[in-house]
Amino acid sequence: MARELEISPVPRVALTRVEAAAALAMSIDSFERHVQPDVRMIRRGKLRLVPVAELERWAIENAELVVDHARA
Repeated sequence: MARELEISPVPRVALTRVEAAAALAMSIDSFERHVQPDVRMIRRGKLRLVPVAELERWAIENAELVVDHARA
């Protein structure tokens, strides 16, 4: 009986624009309007990929501290 090879998933270092939008929980239209202008992208022919590190950087830079004034 042949043993099945166990292949672990390959970690993604870049995502398509649709995947990047989903990773940020937004629509592709919002991604293209609000995020894409601020992130570096990998371009090869028609292929456009967004490095995961760029998405993380964008999210950190665009996060706001929410203060509950009722508690303060």
